[in-house]
Amino acid sequence: MVLEIADIAVKPGTEEEFADAVRAGIRYVSDTPGFRNARLTKGVESPGRFVLLIEWDSVEAHTVGFRESENYGRWRGHIGPFLDGDPRVEHFDEVTLPGSAAG
Repeated sequence: MVLEIADIAVKPGTEEEFADAVRAGIRYVSDTPGFRNARLTKGVESPGRFVLLIEWDSVEAHTVGFRESENYGRWRGHIGPFLDGDPRVEHFDEVTLPGSAAG
């Protein structure tokens, strides 16, 4: 499993509209083979900052399977009007810690 972390800044005053757009558009992401789960978080100190966490089977499921599909354009059409710059997107592998549920 790979975790995609997208750090997203939205235009001031559009926070709720952005969250609604993610709720409506996430179906375009979740239709992609290799998609596992998604979660959206909102900054407490910085309410115009969101972090979108998406679990994929592999990096390629995201970068090829989703990004090279028609659904990517549909997704960006939903969220694009609210973005304040390009999101910072990176992929992470889990590191097991002693005493954790996974360890």
